[in-house]
Amino acid sequence: MAVTQPASAQQTLPPVLTDGPSSSVPTAIQIARWHMLDGDINALTFRSMDRLFTTRTVAHAGTPWRLPRADAPLDFTYNFGGKNYTSQDFLDRTYTNALLVMKDGKIVSEIYRNNSDENSRFIAWSMTKSITSLLVGCALAEGRIASLDDDIIVYLPELKGSGYAGVTIRQILQMRSGVDYEERYDFANPGIAARNHVDALVKNVARFADAARTIRRLHQPGSTFQYKTLDTAVLGWLIERVSGTSVAAYTTQKLWEPLGAEQDGFYIMDGQPGVGREFSGAGFNATLRDFARIGQMMLDGGRANGRQVVPADWVRTSTAPSTPADPKAPGLPTGYGMQWWLLNDKGAYSALGLQGQYIYVDPPSRTVVVKISYFPPGDETATAETGAFLQAVSAWTPR
Repeated sequence: MAVTQPASAQQTLPPVLTDGPSSSVPTAIQIARWHMLDGDINALTFRSMDRLFTTRTVAHAGTPWRLPRADAPLDFTYNFGGKNYTSQDFLDRTYTNALLVMKDGKIVSEIYRNNSDENSRFIAWSMTKSITSLLVGCALAEGRIASLDDDIIVYLPELKGSGYAGVTIRQILQMRSGVDYEERYDFANPGIAARNHVDALVKNVARFADAARTIRRLHQPGSTFQYKTLDTAVLGWLIERVSGTSVAAYTTQKLWEPLGAEQDGFYIMDGQPGVGREFSGAGFNATLRDFARIGQMMLDGGRANGRQVVPADWVRTSTAPSTPADPKAPGLPTGYGMQWWLLNDKGAYSALGLQGQYIYVDPPSRTVVVKISYFPPGDETATAETGAFLQAVSAWTPR
């Protein structure tokens, strides 16, 4: 008797992905990108972005910056919610993929979990914003940008007539552009930000920064802090324009090679080569140690690998408060500089990325912490607990 074979079935795109222009990205890849933040798979997707996206390489140094070691057990506790927890508790309770702690320029702890290792390249998400800030500082020092108080349309005339007209580079760095772009991703009722995410990153039918061409104004420039990835995408476009090359190439030239990075980094792209741009607001990927090199360089006033990589003035300027930190919420991201979050009023600051990515720098205790996480979407408890841990690890002295 003949056996009837079941018909082959293709995955079906959710309605939000079928709206608007059709995409040449395979259906299965669009769906994988759509679910990449989900809490049951992000421990893996957050270190597999080169399998989901077109990428552009940021080449590492020929001679890496050697980070000395003084390994020690994390033998301290921290208090959260009225209870004391160990550092091992912390790893489990806050969805940690990898953790690196440096004290006074030396690695004292380096931990990999969930089948990650020293070769895993993790997505920075919005820690990328802090890297983009470093590139702006380099371009300013080179004279490619004349002044932070220049109107952005001096360099990007494509933004004439948009909400960015009359906005300075400084105001964009401080997330005070005033444009009407609420950083909210309600995909059931997508607004400008959610639609931009879908079209640029999932479907690759638009360039992320191009939303700036038609965006409207909501607030007077400089008057209101409102966090938005579009501001940083505009800064990436600025870097591209003033450097005459790609964001990845400028990152290699001005940061990654002189920093002494030991492995290549990469940016995810919002389209195919020749069309797409680096996702400069949240798309950089690197190893745990290379993220730590960024933190140590910041702690050392922009010096790394025996050379001044980023101007010391830029380190001070970009981490000075444009929005002061809340003294009642130490360890939490409440203040802001120029694409760096301020965690207290004593000088601690951090690059922060979606769902628990941290490059934390505490100058008073000479502590650097890199934490790579896979928080479930919207989990604010893990953020608060990480703040408590960061305060404790700063106060801790290895034995």
